[in-house]
Amino acid sequence: MYTPAHFAAGPETVQDVLTRPGAANLVTMTSRGLLATLVPLVFDPDVGGHGALQGHLARNNTQWSEPAVGEALAIIQRADAYVSPSWYAAKAEHGRVVPTWNYTTAHVYGQLVVHDDPAWISRQVRRLTGVHEAEFEHPWSVDDAPEPFIAGQLRAIVGVELVITRIEAKAKLSQNRPEADIEGVVAGLNARGQTGMAADVERAR
Repeated sequence: MYTPAHFAAGPETVQDVLTRPGAANLVTMTSRGLLATLVPLVFDPDVGGHGALQGHLARNNTQWSEPAVGEALAIIQRADAYVSPSWYAAKAEHGRVVPTWNYTTAHVYGQLVVHDDPAWISRQVRRLTGVHEAEFEHPWSVDDAPEPFIAGQLRAIVGVELVITRIEAKAKLSQNRPEADIEGVVAGLNARGQTGMAADVERAR
């Protein structure tokens, strides 16, 4: 990933990207070419030297059964937004401005491990559900559903684990712009209701 020094994500940003609940595009190179699936993943820091991203695929999805050649890749995309040059103070000063796109992303590389083990899959599903249900007033639990139904659902999926070998992360959040331009970007994003992106730009100042 092309990452100029001023857009390189620091350790805190990388940790936030890994631990904030979300989905990633899991990409593998196989003998049939590239395969990709958007899959919810949970970070486990205690696996290997750099941690692992854990999730599951539908059993009918052939990506898990096609042996990966070399490293697999998880592309994690956080908030992103169009940035209008009309938000820059520099537009009124000299006009030498162009549109751009702000975003935070991480390319997480590793060895893909397949877990066709009911106990591992059950633990992963419970952990994934627990992470996403935690903010609900009345969180749903796997145990809320009938056991035979859950057993059938678990048989229909296969666990996958990306044991991390390296991470390339980029936070392009207007760090290369003058302070007055950054103020304009924050105001413009807030005005469009993109408050999360505006907060990311504020934190990167």
